[in-house]
Amino acid sequence: MECRHYLAILRPYIFQSSPVRTAVYARFFSVSRHSSARSRHSQSSRLQCPSWGRSIHGSVPRKSATGNSNVPTDEAVALSSRQIVDNRVQKLKDYDALHYPRLEHWPDRISIPTFREKYSHVATTPALEEVVLEGRVMSVRRLGTKLVFLTIMGGYQQVQIMISLHQLSEPRPEPKQFREALHPFLRGDIISVRGTAMRTDVGELTLRATGLPKLLSPGLAPLPEQLIDQETMVLNRHVDMLVNRRASDAFRLRSHIIKDMRNFFYEKKFLEVQTPILADYASGAAARPFLTSATELPRKELALRIAPELWLKRLVVGGNDKVFEIGPSFRNEGIDTTHNPEFTMCEFYSAYSNLLDLILMTEELITRLFRHVQSLMETELESLEIPKIELPERNWKQVEFIPELEKIIGIQFPDLSGPDALPDLIGLLDGRANFVRGPELTLPKLLDELASEFLEPSSHEQPLFIIHHPACMTPLSKSFTCPKTGQLVSARAELFIQGREIANMYEEENNPFEQRRKFELQLESRKDKPGMEHEGPAEVDESYVQALEYGLPPTGGWGCGVDRLVMLFSGAQRIGDVLSFGNLRNVVSLRQAAKDA
Repeated sequence: MECRHYLAILRPYIFQSSPVRTAVYARFFSVSRHSSARSRHSQSSRLQCPSWGRSIHGSVPRKSATGNSNVPTDEAVALSSRQIVDNRVQKLKDYDALHYPRLEHWPDRISIPTFREKYSHVATTPALEEVVLEGRVMSVRRLGTKLVFLTIMGGYQQVQIMISLHQLSEPRPEPKQFREALHPFLRGDIISVRGTAMRTDVGELTLRATGLPKLLSPGLAPLPEQLIDQETMVLNRHVDMLVNRRASDAFRLRSHIIKDMRNFFYEKKFLEVQTPILADYASGAAARPFLTSATELPRKELALRIAPELWLKRLVVGGNDKVFEIGPSFRNEGIDTTHNPEFTMCEFYSAYSNLLDLILMTEELITRLFRHVQSLMETELESLEIPKIELPERNWKQVEFIPELEKIIGIQFPDLSGPDALPDLIGLLDGRANFVRGPELTLPKLLDELASEFLEPSSHEQPLFIIHHPACMTPLSKSFTCPKTGQLVSARAELFIQGREIANMYEEENNPFEQRRKFELQLESRKDKPGMEHEGPAEVDESYVQALEYGLPPTGGWGCGVDRLVMLFSGAQRIGDVLSFGNLRNVVSLRQAAKDA
């Protein structure tokens, strides 16, 4: 019986044309075969696999009661994604291979990275000791009836397995048993195999199997060779990571960056803490919160935190001079290439630190992270390109917010603390800047738009600190009168690199009377502004003001969006690319996509 007959049953999707309704994993691939007549539909597909012209030896399984053995071989057979899985399941049953055994304990089990390191200098002659490797099959190559090569992956590395009938330990299986045992193995299966290290004639480090491999977890859905469709990638991130090395490398880079940030703070004697995510009030930033409720507090409206800032400063009041937190925050706002409603923040607060201390610490941290990223991309994460960023050794560029804008725009700002500051500034800017007028426009928003248009672009040339923002933009920061302009400004700095905000820092307001006044001014600025009633605190945070009455030491605070930091170093253009399962829109689409499959 022809081997094509069994291949059509074992991998029917090789002989199918794509169904009209594309399913979750039916979209993954098309197969290019030697027959040009049968590959016309594949040539137009977005996903292509290497040639399936290898030899697949047919073995006689137990007869199937379903009659699936009558699948035509001369014509392409259109099957749904569910049928593909069902046929694969039936085939595994026919070969008594549909098992998910418990993992046995083997003292000589090692990981693939350990194997490659331990036997990196092994010669052509196999090593004496046997080891057990486990991993996912990434390719199957059959040479004749008695020799099979597998490539398996584990620990982000691959290794070749050589299974030769004549080199298996006694008692060796019969040729028919050998073929039947290896016939069900496909790309995507997870296996365990025992053998010894050797090198092939071409010098490739290989495990020479001394026993037949054991199937630990069969792959039922087909694993594509390539995945290039963006929608398929984000809806099937687990497959994306298996197929596209860049996806898994970006995921690993994120982990390394967070670990290195933690190490940096630990070395400087910071205490890592966790603060509440759910509370009856969201504060610490001007943003719309997510609102929810709790079974135990049915009459109380709760909010997911928009920032951990006020919680962390309470801890400093409590005598914890250096604290930091890396964790999620939530803002009920839009989704774009750099924003997601759920995101990861790193914030630290250091007692007896001023703005200069914060700037120097930021330069040290970013430089350290960049050097670590460079090293990782040269050794482990080779699919990622080293970011083209020039970081000065010290004294990164700084510009003062108001003086620099006045110089670029060619105007002198009105008193930004005055009651008519917004209309006066709008009048001076007529025709000189691009901004959207309307009832939603506030003075802080207008100033932020001016910085975005005129100041931030220069960060494409080199890292840029924008310092001393107008006091109205930062109600939680200490403020002072600028000697150059006479304006009331905050002791604040923002770091921009390549046009992206990387970090925000300032000296914390520790005067309870001033803090209350600034909270009240913030509320006043939003009054009668449509759409602004849900952005930021709805009232003065009395509990925080009362905490300040116990005495907050002069403190420097710092915040960084971890997702944007990973974007900067990985070269990702969308925030979803550095999140494990994409942005919120992707996450909420997963269940529906599975139903539509």
